[in-house]
Amino acid sequence: MNPARLLSTFALPALLALPIAAIAQQAQHAHVHGQLRLDVAIDGPTVVIEMDSPLDNFIGFEHAPKTDAEKKTADDAVAQLRAADQLFRIDPGANCKLGPVTLRSAALGLGKADADAAEGHADLDGTFAFNCTNAQATKFIDVALLDAFKGIRQIDVQIAAPQGQFKRTLKRPTTRLTWGK
Repeated sequence: MNPARLLSTFALPALLALPIAAIAQQAQHAHVHGQLRLDVAIDGPTVVIEMDSPLDNFIGFEHAPKTDAEKKTADDAVAQLRAADQLFRIDPGANCKLGPVTLRSAALGLGKADADAAEGHADLDGTFAFNCTNAQATKFIDVALLDAFKGIRQIDVQIAAPQGQFKRTLKRPTTRLTWGK
């Protein structure tokens, strides 16, 4: 087989696939207003919830607060998120108490700045840890984010629990996240 034909047979398709893979990876971390992503992990005595969301979902804009009204809106949203036990009500059988809450948003001056954040597309991400006496008993979490923040229309969830791995989507009026039997 001649080298030019070998190149067109193997190398060209591989080179064309690279941009497609990059687009697919970018789509996984798409910044879509109204949508929020949660990753729930139940491991040992803890339930950890990772949140990835556009800032707009919580405060209605994606820049550092400028006016007193914008500052109040941002402060109120941060206070609500810090009270995560009111937003994530874990199955009482697990006997969980809120542990550390970490919020990250460069626009709000929370945590480290995200080097990957696109200009004008600020996020508000968080980690919510719950310490439980029986985390493995968790079969559901009531998620109050849809009621608390009107900018959120859909929550896409991935769950890693002792019962297995699950994907769920919450939309109004559904606020209970269930898995397993």
